[in-house]
Amino acid sequence: MKNIKSSKRRNFWFEGFMAITATVNLGLVLFDLSYVPWRDFYLQKLPEIIKIYDPIKGIEAHRDTKSYLETVDALEEQVRQTGLQSSQVNSRLEEIRRLSSEMIDSNPFAGVNKSGTLEKIKNLMRDRIGKESAKQSFATFWSQPYLTQNGWDQENNFFNQRIRPLIASNYYRQIGESGEFVDDFWMIDLPFVILFGIELLGHTFLIRRQHPGFSWLEAVLWRWYNLFLLLPFWRTLRIIPVLVRLDQAQLLNLHFMRKQVNHGIVANFAEELTEIVVVRVINQVQGSIQQGELTRWLSQPENLRPYIDINNVNEVEAIAGLLVKTIVYQVLPEIQPAIVAILRHNIETVFHQVPVYRNLQNLPGVGHAQTQLSEQLATQITTNLYKTLVSAVEDPVGAKLTSQLAQSFSDALGSQIKEKHLLSEIQSLLFDFLEEIKLNYVQRLSQEDIDQIIEQTRQLRTQRSVSVVVDKSTALPKIRQG
Repeated sequence: MKNIKSSKRRNFWFEGFMAITATVNLGLVLFDLSYVPWRDFYLQKLPEIIKIYDPIKGIEAHRDTKSYLETVDALEEQVRQTGLQSSQVNSRLEEIRRLSSEMIDSNPFAGVNKSGTLEKIKNLMRDRIGKESAKQSFATFWSQPYLTQNGWDQENNFFNQRIRPLIASNYYRQIGESGEFVDDFWMIDLPFVILFGIELLGHTFLIRRQHPGFSWLEAVLWRWYNLFLLLPFWRTLRIIPVLVRLDQAQLLNLHFMRKQVNHGIVANFAEELTEIVVVRVINQVQGSIQQGELTRWLSQPENLRPYIDINNVNEVEAIAGLLVKTIVYQVLPEIQPAIVAILRHNIETVFHQVPVYRNLQNLPGVGHAQTQLSEQLATQITTNLYKTLVSAVEDPVGAKLTSQLAQSFSDALGSQIKEKHLLSEIQSLLFDFLEEIKLNYVQRLSQEDIDQIIEQTRQLRTQRSVSVVVDKSTALPKIRQG
């Protein structure tokens, strides 16, 4: 017992560890998927991550925009050394004006779908200078007269705070031989995939050992959701095994979510499945009728009809016999007083309808005698009929005659049904009746409130669970006192 408990505890801790590992892997997957769209945010808030993760995504600084910012840095250094009015600064400004024009013409942002960033830069520069042309705005901004008039420090701060971050956000992403962007995330993901693969093989081996009748494929599909952890594509589907594992390891309670998912699935498919099943059954019955299977079955002799008997008992006759005995020995004795009362009422009604009897009613004692006579007649009739039924049931000859009567009735009815015109009419009526069922009752099935049905089912399940708890509580042994 201790070994079993310790084994279960080790398995519980292992499942918890693997659930946490799968959660970490899913977090890395989601981070990888969000890295490129959110790279600007990481660049501003967490620049250290950019240095680490850019190489994994094949990202490097774009040569044109990098050269542009390096030239601006050289301008700042030159201004500090020689002042704004020097010829060296004028040369730097001329080079920056040329690079600005080339940047607008070549659009180095388009390669990574960041053309919107360039438009934002152009709009900021237009608003700053007050001109419609972006090229003219850059040419004016990077000129000695403008910078002298508006102040070098002020305009340089504007560029560094508003324009530089946008230009710095541009990058170049390497393209592999496959024509796709370089993405080395698989190097991070591979150790996790190997771990999950080894775990899946181990579980498959254990399942095969516990269930020798299972094939390897069936053993693998026992935990089918773990296969998503091994896919190198559609990695977001790993959220399915992660949630399942967290729930199994009791690190996350997903009972309510499972209930809602089941509710949604049932509500969406119950109506359609019900209609499909019912309509298909009706269509099969109609097809059998149209193909003449009913005619062939009725026309076939009784001893040639294919029928499988599993207990050598005619269940129809046995059920009929049980019903007859139940009615004769149990039902009729209980309702005999009611039958007597009905017969007595009918006898008295008949007496009152006779003119001679109405005249005799005026004689003393006749009314009381009539009541006694009616009750005796009703009781006698009921008793005699009951004895007749009992004797018919208990008498072997009577039972045989009754069976012969039922057989003769069945044969006569069957022979009449086999008549061609009657059989054809029955088939037509049955076909139309089934069609009416499809149009009326199946439509009602689709109109029923599936949510209400599910709620009723849930209430029944809750009532059953409560009743089980009550039964168990009442069955507890009582503690002796004293």
